[in-house]
Amino acid sequence: MTSALVTEDHICVGVITGSRGTKGEVTVKSFTGKPENLAAYGPVMDDLGHVFNIKVVSQKKGVLVVRLSGIKDRNTSDILKGKRLFILKSMLPKKEKNEFFFFDLLGLSAETVTGEKLGVIKNILNFGAGDILELSNGMMVSFAMETVPEVDLKRKRVVVKPPLEI
Repeated sequence: MTSALVTEDHICVGVITGSRGTKGEVTVKSFTGKPENLAAYGPVMDDLGHVFNIKVVSQKKGVLVVRLSGIKDRNTSDILKGKRLFILKSMLPKKEKNEFFFFDLLGLSAETVTGEKLGVIKNILNFGAGDILELSNGMMVSFAMETVPEVDLKRKRVVVKPPLEI
């Protein structure tokens, strides 16, 4: 559950997965494009509205070890396990033309080339073989140019071209 301080102007960029060492360092699963760039977005805020400056200490297998300002011992860092970390969306880099963030796709209508409504994008998944759009009707669509040739943010829709049935 998010607090009243976390609004639609915020985006979750990671989650604290545990403590490391005795000096208050925490492990973080980063949701950013390049996990090691988590600190580049500036201060982060947890679910309760606590604001932390963040410094990446190391990275191993996609998990970051970070120092959060004000966290000096393991007892305090243990309390933070499971807390999500947010930044203001305005801190994200500016998008180029025809670029978008995944959160821009959530809630968009998915339609066929002929305009038939398939559902609404409710999630974007990745199990290692590429991104998949999960639609409200239960359909899963590979997020590739062959199957999603058009993303139209202005009209709040994506065009889905399902592969031929065998």
